[in-house]
Amino acid sequence: MHGWMGKILRIDLNKKKISSRPLTNEQSELFLGGRGLGVEILFRELPRGVNPLSPENKLIFAAGPLTGTGAPTSGRYSVITRSPLTGTIFDSNSGGHFGVQFKRTGWDALIIEGRAEKPSYLWIRDNSVDIRSADRIWGSNTHATEDIVRSETEKEAKVACIGPAGERQVLISSIVNDKHRAAGRGGVGAVMGSKNLKAIAVLGSHEPSIANREEFTAAARISLEAISKNPVTKDALPNYGTAVLVNVINEIGALPTMNFQRGYFEDADAISGETIRERILEKRVACDACTIACGRATKIPARDRHGEGPEYETVWSFGAACGVRDLEAVAEAHYLCNEYGLDAISTGSTIACAMELSEAGHLPGGPRFGDAEAIVDLVRLIGDGAGIGNELAEGSLRLAERHGHPECSMSVKGLEMPGYDPRGIQGMGLAYATSNRGACHLRAYMTSAEVLGNPCLIDRFKTDGKASLTILLQNVSAAIDSLVLCRFSQFAMNPDHYARLLRAVTNVSFMARDLISIGERIYNLERTFNAREGFGRGEDSLPRRLLETPLPEGHSKNITVALDPMLDEYYRLRGWTSNGVPTASTLSELKLYDASKHIAEKYAV
Repeated sequence: MHGWMGKILRIDLNKKKISSRPLTNEQSELFLGGRGLGVEILFRELPRGVNPLSPENKLIFAAGPLTGTGAPTSGRYSVITRSPLTGTIFDSNSGGHFGVQFKRTGWDALIIEGRAEKPSYLWIRDNSVDIRSADRIWGSNTHATEDIVRSETEKEAKVACIGPAGERQVLISSIVNDKHRAAGRGGVGAVMGSKNLKAIAVLGSHEPSIANREEFTAAARISLEAISKNPVTKDALPNYGTAVLVNVINEIGALPTMNFQRGYFEDADAISGETIRERILEKRVACDACTIACGRATKIPARDRHGEGPEYETVWSFGAACGVRDLEAVAEAHYLCNEYGLDAISTGSTIACAMELSEAGHLPGGPRFGDAEAIVDLVRLIGDGAGIGNELAEGSLRLAERHGHPECSMSVKGLEMPGYDPRGIQGMGLAYATSNRGACHLRAYMTSAEVLGNPCLIDRFKTDGKASLTILLQNVSAAIDSLVLCRFSQFAMNPDHYARLLRAVTNVSFMARDLISIGERIYNLERTFNAREGFGRGEDSLPRRLLETPLPEGHSKNITVALDPMLDEYYRLRGWTSNGVPTASTLSELKLYDASKHIAEKYAV
């Protein structure tokens, strides 16, 4: 094989059994790697109804065929599992350098099953795989964990680990690699913690084979030229990081403020990318094989703290969503999320939910909007499992339900929404509702066309045509997550760029249409997994507030989300039933024969 390493590693922590099997041609060509490969394995191996925090759940780490080749933005990896937060099939991916070193150990994927009897970590050095005691590092934050693991293995090793939050199976915990990069969403850290697995250290010497080096060099050059010319990847992200979006989204009235009660934050500039650059930036930071370098190394002199970030989603979730304008407090909350191993979106959004509950009298003694030190203190309480932190640790939906007001949770399928109010960006509403993993802007970044005009500007308030564009972006994004590349590459690159890179590396005649079909296959397989777990149209919805309560001010004033007409069209174009279940014929056309048989037997469609 070219591109792929050709084998999959399996570790049963309960039996301490290590085995491997080949990656099949069918798996590689139908699902590529990363997200797609993990979804295929999970669908095939995980029985219906498995408790996400039980030993029976599987945790899969997967690289893609472009990982480690030096292709632009190819320094990522995926984590796939069943989410304890949402109950859906779930993938989360991360940048940095861990993914490349994992691929260089000679494996395309790692399947972790069972539960270790005692706290453990994995040390993978090429074909050598050890299960080691984690007694010394259990209870440590992610930074200390990485330092200790590297001292016990190799200083060049790359480490992915959980912090105290993951150990305690906090439902909004993450897996952190390279200290500052996170597979953040859906509670993947809790799944790792449920397996008594503290860390994975990797170091490899195997370079993936490139079939046509000359063609690859040309394809990479063309892709890099596109990245260097696009205004988002050339100027905006390198100069101001992802938080460059704060003022842009606020100006159109779609920056969710005070737990989505408003769409405009008067103090947005205080937490913007421009202000981050002016006040706390030390230098730009790039992931492996990336020229964009959107990461920010920052410092807070008043707190004697250094770290990376905050990113757009963090300055939104701890800033505007909580009514906080204190950039230093927001940055500190972000640092703490990385150290405890917490998803910054869900953590900030859950705190915002608690603030609304408190101000409405449903959470006596709770935090209030605008309290900067409260966000810092509450992150610590969540990470340490103390006081009200234990309630917040379960995410906003469970918190709001416990206090009798589930409508205060701004989530879809239990996953907290990111920082774009769909009342001001209608297509994002459909993208949130139909995302297989719950509310997510990265399944289909409709903001690109509806706000940024990339590749063309479309009316953000209209619903016509949004279903077809959402489907296209969902399919393309699923393929990109399976290569595995950074989503920011989509601002500059198109499916032809990706296909040309993939052809050169693998010597398989992938075309742009093939990648779109692969993405469609992956999306439908995820949907079938969710359908067998009981998910349908009822879960493809949005918080009632977004459907019924217009925004009170700003440039999206008096707008609600017109979801149902878009959803009907979306199901029809997908070839799904009116309840959102893929039909057997649709699945068969996508070569998903096992999934088609399951659907036909269960739903008679």
